[in-house]
Amino acid sequence: MRRRTPERSERAGLGLLVLTLPLGSALGQQVEEEIVVYGTQIEESVPQDLSRYGNRVEIITADEIEERGFVDVTETLRMLVPGLHIRPKNGQFDYFDASLQGSRNAEILWLIDGVRITNRLYNGTSPLDTVPAQMIERIEVLKGGQGIFYGTQAVGGVVNIVTKEFRDEPGGDARVGLNSNTGYGVSAHYRAGFGDHQLVAYASKDEADGYQPYRDEDFQPSATDRERGYDVNMIGLKYAYNVTDNARLSVQYQHTDNTLDYMRAYLNYNTVNERDEDIWTLKYDWQVNDSIGLFVKAYQHYWDTNYTEIFNTLDANGDVTGDLNVRNNKAYWGYEDYGLNAMAKFELGGRFDYVLGFDHQNFSGSDDVWRIGKLEEEVNALFGQIRTTPQLLENTTLAFGLRHNEPSNSESSTVWNFSGQHNFTDNLYARATLGTSFRLPDAEALFLNEIYDADNDGVPDDGYFAIGNPNLKAEQSENINLAIGGTYDRFTYELIYYTRDITDYIDSYVPITIAGVDGETFINSNDEVNVDGIELITSFEINPSWAAMVSYSQSNTELNSDGIQLTGIPENELKLRADYASQREPFGFSVLIDHVGDINARRGVTRGDYTVIDLSAFYYMGARREHQLVLRIENLTDEIYASRVDGGALDATGSSYIYDNLGMSRTVHASYSRRF
Repeated sequence: MRRRTPERSERAGLGLLVLTLPLGSALGQQVEEEIVVYGTQIEESVPQDLSRYGNRVEIITADEIEERGFVDVTETLRMLVPGLHIRPKNGQFDYFDASLQGSRNAEILWLIDGVRITNRLYNGTSPLDTVPAQMIERIEVLKGGQGIFYGTQAVGGVVNIVTKEFRDEPGGDARVGLNSNTGYGVSAHYRAGFGDHQLVAYASKDEADGYQPYRDEDFQPSATDRERGYDVNMIGLKYAYNVTDNARLSVQYQHTDNTLDYMRAYLNYNTVNERDEDIWTLKYDWQVNDSIGLFVKAYQHYWDTNYTEIFNTLDANGDVTGDLNVRNNKAYWGYEDYGLNAMAKFELGGRFDYVLGFDHQNFSGSDDVWRIGKLEEEVNALFGQIRTTPQLLENTTLAFGLRHNEPSNSESSTVWNFSGQHNFTDNLYARATLGTSFRLPDAEALFLNEIYDADNDGVPDDGYFAIGNPNLKAEQSENINLAIGGTYDRFTYELIYYTRDITDYIDSYVPITIAGVDGETFINSNDEVNVDGIELITSFEINPSWAAMVSYSQSNTELNSDGIQLTGIPENELKLRADYASQREPFGFSVLIDHVGDINARRGVTRGDYTVIDLSAFYYMGARREHQLVLRIENLTDEIYASRVDGGALDATGSSYIYDNLGMSRTVHASYSRRF
């Protein structure tokens, strides 16, 4: 049995993003017909460029987040992004299971301001438990294989969280919020420009005692800690110097300091992850002339956790003795990730545009809890893309890209992508992407060393072991996305079909025997992961005050097309969103509904088939609407559903049993903010 361990327009072409812009703002604006241009720097423009060449991109804005009272990024994505399934384990700032276009958890790449925050110790470990919602400018979600620009793990797509951006005009806000889980949050940000200089500063603190994440009958008497709480603190600072009108040097620092409960339904006295996370970024953008732009970024990301695990002890009858068993006392697990990224963009006025780039990543990490020897890995990559211009094809955009990867611990690989969009009319388009992506094995799969052999005789001491496999190859995938969409009056739609096949599948915890002792390891299996599914995304403006969005996704993710859905991926999901913003009065409200179909959970059980409803309302006050009140009721109907299935031991007999982690119960959030 595996040991218990912490988890680790060209107008119509712009229609792809129109669907994802706010359906109605606080001021009652109509649905926009053109995309908002968020950034002119090369890195910031990548998602917008990809959207023009056949890729589906969703944008969530700060206003959408603030007017609906979201506390963390996980809940924001869960309720607002069509086609992205997220299932928090025990509420805000916790681990979660995610799937994007039928992907596994480990096939989504997570970024903050373009810096990878995906955990290379454990590719499947959710990296958002240190990210509050108040520091966000927008969230960009790119769907489908994105290996050309983003590298490993961008198999199902990419989620990029963009923090507060530079502005010349001084301004900011301060916010305070409360929730019914004995929780509160405070945050503030300020940004201004002075001469050639720009500055952004933000900070937040979120803390809660939490809620009970298990049913009463699933708690063993030995579990005396029964509420899952958190304490999340963040500060961020950005500075930019405009060297010339066409060149900017910027530096950014972001720090989080968090204490996060890790819950169990048995034995648990106190188990916490204490995280410190630091992200440093240095960027230089230079628009050499009208035809050539250059971009260079250096970054460093530290993610350090001290893990404490204290259990109650039992006597021979299974009763709590009052003594404590300190299994881990601030044991370390974490990593350092640093790198360099450079891109050049050539728009020479002919029939083609070009992008060329170089990417260097250097990763090192270790785990003293679930013992992993220190991993050090480098990946160097060259990538490029050629794009057509209207001089070649007036109503069609096409792009072809290549990326060659040279990792230090795996074989080299080359991936490619071809994408395009054709606009039949101003109101009807078709698009397609096809190509390949890859996912490097993580440190657990390569260098796990959970083997006890004190006398060095080659025989595991306690009759169990788990080891990594340093000879693993990267998983390879082939993917196709096809879509047709358009607008009719105030109605927009897009129907997407996607399919993906993954080879060199990394199979985890495969039985192996050493010196007569049974254990587990990792292998590249001959099995294939086969994915196919559909998405339907619609939005419509009923009138200037009312707007709605409906999305439906259905996924089949199976090994060898055997008809059995892989663990953690819902068979279908339906999201509905209705927004009202008064044209005369400074208030509005939203109803958000997320219905999740059946899910094959862990340990051979089926869960899912539940509906979560959120209701939120906002009200502005003041001559300039500088005061804002927000009320949100999370899980309005107090739906009881399983977010994950775990296993433990009964106090009385020591026999194993399974129990459900319960999604967040009905919670009331209220906040006040002041803009200045």
